[in-house]
Amino acid sequence: MNNFLVGLQFLTRITVKKNLDWSEKACGGSVKFFPLIGAVLGIVYVIAGYIIYFLLPQYDFHPSAHLTGFILLALNIFLTGALHCDGFVDTMDGILSGRTRERILEIMKDSRVGAHGATALILLIIGKFCMFSDLEAQLALTALFLMPIIPRCCMSSAVINFPYARKEGLGKAFHEYSGSRDMLLASFFTCLVSVLLGTIAIIAYILTTLIMYGFNCYVSRLLGGLTGDVYGATTELGEFVVLFIFAIAQIFI
Repeated sequence: MNNFLVGLQFLTRITVKKNLDWSEKACGGSVKFFPLIGAVLGIVYVIAGYIIYFLLPQYDFHPSAHLTGFILLALNIFLTGALHCDGFVDTMDGILSGRTRERILEIMKDSRVGAHGATALILLIIGKFCMFSDLEAQLALTALFLMPIIPRCCMSSAVINFPYARKEGLGKAFHEYSGSRDMLLASFFTCLVSVLLGTIAIIAYILTTLIMYGFNCYVSRLLGGLTGDVYGATTELGEFVVLFIFAIAQIFI
């Protein structure tokens, strides 16, 4: 339970217990729970979605598509404390700079935000907002539940299957104290949830996993491994891909 709570309180703003064991081993042990932590977030998103799409209309209040998109996007950012957004910005600043490996790692460590990171984050937020706004009620609930689960399985893969690019760093403990058994558990849970939720969910699981694995391979070749920032970028991009797949799928339903 401690390992699960460590992961939950590190990846989200949800605080259950303050006096946790934050050892490196506990951090590594939390990796297998990343998709389950995503499911906790997914439940919150689904509750919010149910209120917006089904409960409020019963009281003759119909939020506009834009207002719905804003609420869901704000909730998405708030519940994670923008942790993954920060990693996404740093990663984009680095890998889009066209510099050497050493310089890219320096740029990613710099707390200042550059043009590449800012532009990429703006595009990401606009994209998420548009897809939150466009999803129809029934399909939206499935997408809202899966959106945080599949990318966090991809993050587990990034942590376990790729070397760590720095000699030290916040994400190093997660990599060093997790292994193939953790990856198996994370994948099993994500696959099971996807199968239970139907064809579109299965497609979203397969495509997102492949796309994010390809992204991690590219960054790993560029940097000689991954960093904590890349873990965050994997999650943000993964959420975007899941939403995009559902947005495209509803066109053909």
